[in-house]
Amino acid sequence: MSALGAFHGLNPAMGWLFAVALGLQRRSQRAVLVSLLPIAAGHAVSVAAVGAIVWGGLRVVTGSSMTLTAACVLLLFGMYKLFNTYRHPRWVGMKVGLGDLFVWSFLMATGHGAGLMVAPLFVSLGAPGAHHHGPAAIDTSSPAALASGLLAHTCAMLAVMAGVAWVVYARVGLAVLKRGWINFDMIWATALLIAGASALIAAL
Repeated sequence: MSALGAFHGLNPAMGWLFAVALGLQRRSQRAVLVSLLPIAAGHAVSVAAVGAIVWGGLRVVTGSSMTLTAACVLLLFGMYKLFNTYRHPRWVGMKVGLGDLFVWSFLMATGHGAGLMVAPLFVSLGAPGAHHHGPAAIDTSSPAALASGLLAHTCAMLAVMAGVAWVVYARVGLAVLKRGWINFDMIWATALLIAGASALIAAL
């Protein structure tokens, strides 16, 4: 969960680029760091919504069935993103409040399938050993495990976002992105497909 959180934090579409732009606009390093908090919170709520769906699903179907479902959804969504790599939710300008950042982050994380990427791990946390033969295999510790996984994911994401945002804001500036931009959209789509393929193998 932490590794995926760090990967999500590296993706500029998840928020650090927006935070840097706001900081440069307001000429404030504090604005960069403060803006990351609602961004991380919006991301966490989006991922938590998927965790809740997984938890609910595990009460009625087997862990392997949930893993297979997550795998299929990931593969389909990964294919969609692969051929639509430059489509992002757009509805805010640069004059935003903390609430706007929270909603924007929630929509971005949901639109990019951040929670879907974590879904197979949620299955393994919600029903330890995803190949249990029925929902009765779920134990009472799984909600705490899901919450711990979400916390680890969010903390890792926030730490990486803060580090990248600080380096870009304080050291290199946005101009470096014009010289060495990485196609994170393509990397993200590929990661979705890899996560889906891995979940499919685990479910079979």
